Amino acid sequence: MLERLQKIISAAGVTSRRASETLITNGQVAVNGVVVTELGSKADPTKDTITVDGKTLKIGTQRLYILLNKPPGYITALKDSQDRPLVTHLLKDVPDRVYPVGRLDYNTEGLLLLTNDGEWANRLMHPRHEIEKEYHVRVRGKVIDQQLKRMADGVELEDGKTAPAVVSLVKSGEQNDWISVAIHEGRNRQVRRMCEAVSLSVVRLKRIRYGALALGTLRAGQFRYLTDAEVRDLAGEPEKVPTVGYQKQETRQRPGGKSSGRR
Repeated sequence: MLERLQKIISAAGVTSRRASETLITNGQVAVNGVVVTELGSKADPTKDTITVDGKTLKIGTQRLYILLNKPPGYITALKDSQDRPLVTHLLKDVPDRVYPVGRLDYNTEGLLLLTNDGEWANRLMHPRHEIEKEYHVRVRGKVIDQQLKRMADGVELEDGKTAPAVVSLVKSGEQNDWISVAIHEGRNRQVRRMCEAVSLSVVRLKRIRYGALALGTLRAGQFRYLTDAEVRDLAGEPEKVPTVGYQKQETRQRPGGKSSGRR
């Protein structure tokens, strides 16, 4: 059956559908030896030989779904021009190539999903599903109520105002405070920029939850495979975004663990 090339490439686990479109327009894809550059082009994955950068696609590869606790100092990409460590270097013994679902910054740590299922990844990353991500943020100095309320209500960034978020104080220290920030948007460096917008300097940033999936006790650099139930739940119906707002009460759980505040 004929299917769009970008869908075939994405389903084969090479990269996301949007990135597959770039591969096509850049002339990196060929069907039966003929380079194809038009996005509307189709092929039959059961009959045609499809290559990306000269490598033949593996159709019907086993689907893999991985949760990694990304340490700081790793790039969320499949290659890097500066030869910095890649998150895929941490995935020893994974039988097939996988790619990240979204990104975490070089110095950001915590929960990162990787897969070779392009359709699943596209569903998770599509804005209409509004999957909530929770971060624990260590900030320099003391946080005041007004700063947290502004973040919860939405702050103006160069690419527009952020949607309302769930923000709370997690732990108060002598020199640094920890806060929890839960958002359903996926802008570049969003949590860092939200903090900067209210004059908070980020010392450490860790994602601890993606939808209902928590990082748990997985140590930095370790990974595990998702269960079938977890895969289905993440790709299920759009989650209900919780009542947004600012939570003044302090929770007592250790930063890096699951917050007991409202979602």
